[in-house]
Amino acid sequence: MRKLLFLACVALTLNSCFSAKGLPVKTVDTVSENSQTESTTTTQTVDHAQFDALLKKYVAKNGDVDYKGFKNDSDKLNSYINYLEQQTPSKAWSVETQLAYFINVYNANTIKLIIENYPTESIKDIDKPWLKNRFKIGDNEFSLAGLENGILRKMNEPRIHFAINCASTSCPKLLDEAYTEANVLALMERATKEFINNNSKNQIASDSIKISEIFKWYKSDFTENGSVIDYINKYSDTKINANTKVEYLDYDWSLNEQN
Repeated sequence: MRKLLFLACVALTLNSCFSAKGLPVKTVDTVSENSQTESTTTTQTVDHAQFDALLKKYVAKNGDVDYKGFKNDSDKLNSYINYLEQQTPSKAWSVETQLAYFINVYNANTIKLIIENYPTESIKDIDKPWLKNRFKIGDNEFSLAGLENGILRKMNEPRIHFAINCASTSCPKLLDEAYTEANVLALMERATKEFINNNSKNQIASDSIKISEIFKWYKSDFTENGSVIDYINKYSDTKINANTKVEYLDYDWSLNEQN
């Protein structure tokens, strides 16, 4: 039944089906997607150093993940996740602090989900990987889908789709550093450019494109100020003609694991 609800939500634009559960979520309506890539504040509200160290240790430059290593260090990962659960977002937090916090909550709990079910060939082999409540923010329980669609997508920042990682080959890569208030805008910009210009994720020519299904699933997030092609052209090294037919690549859900 919940899977049917999930599919129905996809069809009706997922971000309308989930709630922020009273959290004071800010929107990125004053941050330029391309011009501003540095934080507007310097106060470090939330400490992501523990996650940063784990990512540097177990994530390769290409985004492949050493899940065996993470499993051996699960105490440190769980300690970080427990810490995040105690850091309830407030109105005093900057939008950059919120973005970094929610992105890291998503990525850390995705890694935790994989290592709790490791070995696995795909996140989709796990029961209700996105719909089951798996972690808390303050007093509220969240699922990964609830966090993505009830909070992150409502922040009016399409680049979040290239910052969060679904532990799969076709996903935007998991970075080997944690998002912070100071770096979140710059890292999202970098992640977006790298994903769009990655030939294994998107095949782009001026008059022929096959792009990630991310741009189909979340089309409304990318078309607020134009077409999907308009959005991609902001970041693509190859500019696409406006009348080019949009085709999509099949999504590879195999685990993004280091060999």
